[in-house]
Order: sequence, then structure tokens, then C-alpha cells
Amino acid sequence: MAHRSNNVNAAHDNALIDHFFLGIGHKVLVLSPSYPFVFIGEILGVADDIVEIFVETTHFPQLENRSWFIHIDNIEVFYIEREGAPKIPKLNDMC
Repeated sequence: MAHRSNNVNAAHDNALIDHFFLGIGHKVLVLSPSYPFVFIGEILGVADDIVEIFVETTHFPQLENRSWFIHIDNIEVFYIEREGAPKIPKLNDMC
């Protein structure tokens, strides 16, 4: 049974990697269980299980406007904008 579990985990991991790969060039919102917790920006690329995001918004302005490399396993929740789907609002749009 453990062999099947490994296949399911590998399929899950590969599906996430593929989903991020198909999101290259799109805006993404990422929630992480570790600091700095929130990233909003554009997906620039995917290498193995690492996603490169040009971060426009996060908790601290000093960490913005630069690329971050995030291990996909460290992403708790994410949303990738797609055509025809709801847009990620700019934080100043909510004020």
C-alpha cells in the first residue's frame, strides 16, 4: 500500500508544479506558513519544484519589487489569476 501512496504523492506534486508552470506570466497570491507569509506578484518561471515570483506586494515594502524563489511544498494556499476569473485586488483597492 505504501507504494501506491508514493505514486499519489508524486502525482499531486507533479500536478502542482504543472499548474504553476501553466501560470507563468500570470499574477499569483501565495500564502505561506512561514515568514513573510503573503506574496502577491507575477509568476516568472518554474524550475523543478521552485516557483520564481516577482513580488509586488508582501508584508514589508523592503521585500517588494524583487524576485523570490519559493519551494512549492512551502505554499499553503495559492490563487493564480486566469482570464475570465476574479482578479486579485491591489491592497490599496481595499481601503
